[in-house]
Amino acid sequence: MIFEVFRQETEKDYHTHVGNVHAPDAEMARLFAQVAHARRKPAKSLWVVPKAEIAEVDADDPGVAMGGTTQKEYRWATNYSTGQMAEEIEASEAEQAEAESTRRRAGEDRRRGGDD
Repeated sequence: MIFEVFRQETEKDYHTHVGNVHAPDAEMARLFAQVAHARRKPAKSLWVVPKAEIAEVDADDPGVAMGGTTQKEYRWATNYSTGQMAEEIEASEAEQAEAESTRRRAGEDRRRGGDD
């Protein structure tokens, strides 16, 4: 029987799939999982689950609707744009353009000075 193993490294981490073990029963599967997946690297816990008990719902299956099916654009602040930038942003962009222009001129001056 195949058991899938999910390992949690620290208390704040999610359990992530790390592999599987072949065992005759759940008790042996837990033991094999400890040896194979928690012996060398630290682990907070292991989930050892019979592969046959894991079910999948695939978004491509007919009749399945998962996420993104409802219109909720009102949640995004960008949809409330008035078409005008805030004064701070305009000032910042002008400042950045001026700095880029100054940097470009300094680079050109250096190149001209190096050729002479």
